[in-house]
Amino acid sequence: MSKLVKNEDAFTGLEAAIVLIAFVVVAAVFSYVMLSAGFFATGEAQRVVDTGVAQATSSLELSGPVIVNASADDQVGNITFFLRLSAGGTPVDMQKVTFTVSTTDNLTTYTYDNVTHIWYKGGVNRTTDDLKNELLERFETVEIVIPGGTPGGTAPPELPDIKSDDPFTIEVKPDVGARLLINRVAPADLKKEHKYEVY
Repeated sequence: MSKLVKNEDAFTGLEAAIVLIAFVVVAAVFSYVMLSAGFFATGEAQRVVDTGVAQATSSLELSGPVIVNASADDQVGNITFFLRLSAGGTPVDMQKVTFTVSTTDNLTTYTYDNVTHIWYKGGVNRTTDDLKNELLERFETVEIVIPGGTPGGTAPPELPDIKSDDPFTIEVKPDVGARLLINRVAPADLKKEHKYEVY
């Protein structure tokens, strides 16, 4: 009489294949999770670096001289200067820029509406008709005139008292990015209605 022998070789191979497939699937899922976490971390790091660079660098720079107009003998009146984008700078919304004029004793802050602004593109004056926005962009320059104001007046704000040889600072603060500091000293001799370039 023949004897039946149970052969489980094939079943053992099937079990090994199932276990191997399970390991491969788990490894694939783990690899996907790790790669996703790596990509996310890299993206966050890049975003932080970009934000840091944008905050640490100013998009504005001075273009040309700073001119003061003497409103009286020994008294600075209007302050005029030109702004443009720095190299590689992103467009700046000038309506959100503030201007602070400070001396050792006092300071006054102006908004964009408190100053006179004249726009130029490619050296040509931009009229109101072609001034479609208040964004300072490449190849554009804006002339800023900070008014002296009337002592005790409310519109425009009164300029801090700047006399001959007084140091003063103009701080231009955009909505995003570092501020632009302009440090100057008033001329030694100021005559009424005369204009002076200051250094």
